[in-house]
Order: sequence, then C-alpha cells, then structure tokens
Amino acid sequence: GVDEEGVMAAALGAERLGLPHNPPAAVARTRDKAAMRRALAQADVPQPRFALLDAGADVAAVAREVGLPCVVKPLSLSGSRGVIRANGVAEARAAAERVRGILAAADEPAGTPLLVESYLPGREVAVEGLLRGGRLEVLAVFDKPDPLEGPYFEETLYVTPSRLPTGVLAEVEALTARAAGALDLREGPVHAELRVDGERVSVLELAARSIGGLCSRALRFAAGVSLEQVILRHALGLGLEDVARESTASGVMMIPIPRAGVLRAVQGLKDARAADGIAGLEITIARGRPVVPLPEGDRYLGFLFARGASPDAVESSLRVAHACLRIRIEPPAAGAR
Repeated sequence: GVDEEGVMAAALGAERLGLPHNPPAAVARTRDKAAMRRALAQADVPQPRFALLDAGADVAAVAREVGLPCVVKPLSLSGSRGVIRANGVAEARAAAERVRGILAAADEPAGTPLLVESYLPGREVAVEGLLRGGRLEVLAVFDKPDPLEGPYFEETLYVTPSRLPTGVLAEVEALTARAAGALDLREGPVHAELRVDGERVSVLELAARSIGGLCSRALRFAAGVSLEQVILRHALGLGLEDVARESTASGVMMIPIPRAGVLRAVQGLKDARAADGIAGLEITIARGRPVVPLPEGDRYLGFLFARGASPDAVESSLRVAHACLRIRIEPPAAGAR
C-alpha cells in the first residue's frame, strides 16, 4: 500500500496471493499509535514518553505523567491531523477537547482514547525505505527545514539528501531499522518520522507505506524509475538490482493552507514555475472548494517540486517559488458548512 487507507488491504491481499508481505497484525500496529508505542517500548526503541487518555480521564494527571510540554493526538488519523502541542495543563485540556471534536468530525467512534506524549525538541527528518526479507534498504532521508515546534505540526518542506552529520545520519537509519523490526514489519515500503536533538535520535512514527500525497515525485531512482515502480517491482518479485536514488538533490513543498474559507484563486503560478530549479507545481484543490488548515484539515493546497546541485539550492528554489504564489481565500458564505 502507498497510503494509510490501503495498507491493511494490501497486506491481506498479498497474503492470499502468496506475494511478499507484512503480517497483517504488524500492519495493524502501524495504524494504531498506542499499539505502535507499546511495541517500540517493548523493544527499547527511543521514543517520547506516552500515556493513553481515556474518555473522562483526568487530562492534567496524564499530562503531568508524561511531562510538559506534551503533545495530544488521536490514535488513528494521519498527516498531523489532530496533533496539538500543549505547554501547560490548561492547554492540554483544551487540546484534548479539540482533538475529540476533530475525531467526531471524522466519524470516529465516540469515547476513543487519545494519546498523550512528551514533546521532543529538535529537528525532524523523514526516512523512506524498502524492507526486503526483514532488511531495511534506505532509499532517502529527507530534512524538514521548517521548525515543527507546534502548536500544530504542519509539514511543508522535504529536502534530500539530508544535511545531518554522517554519524547522526547512520543512527537515524539504524533506528528506523530497529523500529521496523520491533513492529515485525518485513516487506515493502516504510515511511518513518524521527526527531534529532544533537546526537540523540528518537522515533516519532513509522508507517508501512511510502511517502504520502504527491511527494513521491521528489524521488527518482536509476534509469528514471519512480518510487511506485520500485515498490511494485518488489511486490511482484521482480528484479531490483539498483535502487540507488539519483545523485541530484531534490525536494518537495507541501503548500500549506493559510486559513479556512473558500479557495477563490491561486495567482503567480507562471512565476513560480519559472523559478530556478523548479521541476513541477500542482494545485490539488479546485477553485470554489472549501479549505481547512491543520489541525482540523486533512490536505494541502498543492505541491511544489525542485531539483538542484545541492540541498541548499533545492530549499532556496522551493522558498522562492512559494513566495511567488498569491493565495486568495474568502470567508465561507453565512450559514455554509
């Protein structure tokens, strides 16, 4: 599977067809943040302190248990939806109430527990990998240059190769492999999020899928092969002699939604596409459609792609192109939902 909704169906289908696959129970653990945390804790994988917040439980007590600042999040949603930092007890209570409202809007069962985690400082990176027979082959490590410090955790820039020191990068890759093993994942794509604070590396999440949305377009492999082609060749048992990423630096910007309302226009597209290093621009929400930012929202306005001689050049290209865009969002009509 290459998205959160498809991973369980992919595991069950591959099991019936006799194709390389992950145990469905392992995939289920990646879909439940509490089950994931327990599995990682059992294997002593570095991660945030955590506790479940049951409906009606004392938010203040749970927040103090994991330590402040903390992060309140749902067990099931993805893409940073419903993930909120709280610096104190009052903020933790407000965050829990807001997350429960987001879950209700997503038609999740009432009374579902929430996850409360200690906030980990540091830079965030993403690892794209492929498991073959339980061995992790790292395909790319992305830096996330924009700080992800809360109160919401909207991802914007992904740039590869990472600019982390060699030793820290090796620890990121090794810890991703440990986390995959702790979850009993054995085959196929993985996408991991980790925090790096100096030389300390911790796992935030690991999914049994590839990078989401259109972000995979930022990656190309030998002979111009796409990430999806790599995943399909592995799933079908076809040859994968060379899955090295192209030598050119690359990156993607997930264009954030600045405020709620109705999208009326995105101007400056021609100038953005003409910016040095830009390889593509896709606006994925149609004009006239409602837009909602995180933490309630579940999508981005679109995607910018860049390639260049270095990660710094790619990051600069994405920022320059984004600055060209003029996004016009109007308040929704009175009484509209």
